[in-house]
Amino acid sequence: MHIDNSTVVLGIESSCDETAAAIVMGGNDVLSSVVSSQIDIHAKFGGVVPEVASRAHLELMQPVINEAIQLAGIGAERINAVATTIGPGLIGALLVGVSAGKAMAYGLGVPFIGVNHLEAHLYAALLEEPHLPFPAVVLLVSGGNTLLVHMTAPGEYSLLGATIDDAAGEAFDKIARFLDIGYPGGPAIDAAAQLGNPQSIEFPRAMLHDGLDFSFSGLKTSVINYVRKNPDVASHDIAASFQCAVVDVLVIKTLRAAQQVGAKSIVLGGGVAANSLLRSEMQRVGSGAGFHVALPSKAMCTDNAAMIASAGWYRLRDHGPSGLDIGAIPHLSLTGSTVRGNRGERK
Repeated sequence: MHIDNSTVVLGIESSCDETAAAIVMGGNDVLSSVVSSQIDIHAKFGGVVPEVASRAHLELMQPVINEAIQLAGIGAERINAVATTIGPGLIGALLVGVSAGKAMAYGLGVPFIGVNHLEAHLYAALLEEPHLPFPAVVLLVSGGNTLLVHMTAPGEYSLLGATIDDAAGEAFDKIARFLDIGYPGGPAIDAAAQLGNPQSIEFPRAMLHDGLDFSFSGLKTSVINYVRKNPDVASHDIAASFQCAVVDVLVIKTLRAAQQVGAKSIVLGGGVAANSLLRSEMQRVGSGAGFHVALPSKAMCTDNAAMIASAGWYRLRDHGPSGLDIGAIPHLSLTGSTVRGNRGERK
């Protein structure tokens, strides 16, 4: 199969609590992107309930796919390939998307591509900046991951650093829950911080001068201990000071990584990339140091299927399709177990 700028890919995403489908042509021309969020469903539980998420995906999947095709203004026969998230994520949620994707690919007689959700986040910026200068350092920050990735070209990357405990997004969620300021935690902390003084409390910046790995568990504990000792402190000051500590570490380490590998660009990806302070500080510091800074739109930071379709286009072009025998891989890592080849081997 010849892959070019006219190749149309249907992307499907269901790794956690977003049911999403998108139509992308040529790797970066987004014809449609539909996301149905389950935030309201899970809010009363204070977090994602896997079984509830799976059932919601089952109900929403086909309507979301149909809407994406309709909004793209194409017929289903125009779809040349189907790309679906196979991991990492919640096993039940992943299986809904994988089953739908395989069924669509089989029914249309087109290739199926299993996509690594983390890899797809690396392509979010390319959807809006297809001529991004390489090499780039990507800071991938989400509820489950905090990674620094050296990306020399689409599909060519190596891991520079990662969290040794809590991911940044996980820390945001836990502190928001502790402060009882709303769900989901990232946006709740961001909103509360707008009303607070980020210099009011000096929280620790763990491992700031120690390599390119991250640690946020100690910061989380420090915040909790401080609040217990100072129960009258304003939640917005806590949120602002906590957010400032997280962002300082993320920005400083990303800049260090970019300088070490001689990158031309700094790129943000993942749900936490929507954080207003992280975006402004990365732009300010990165641009000031001479790097091109790529900030995906907030819609492309959160889980979506456009990035899945984009990653699928590049993977199909460079490695061919996955086999229909491939399954969901809930603990799929970015490196060492990336989906390759025509039978979906993990290498």
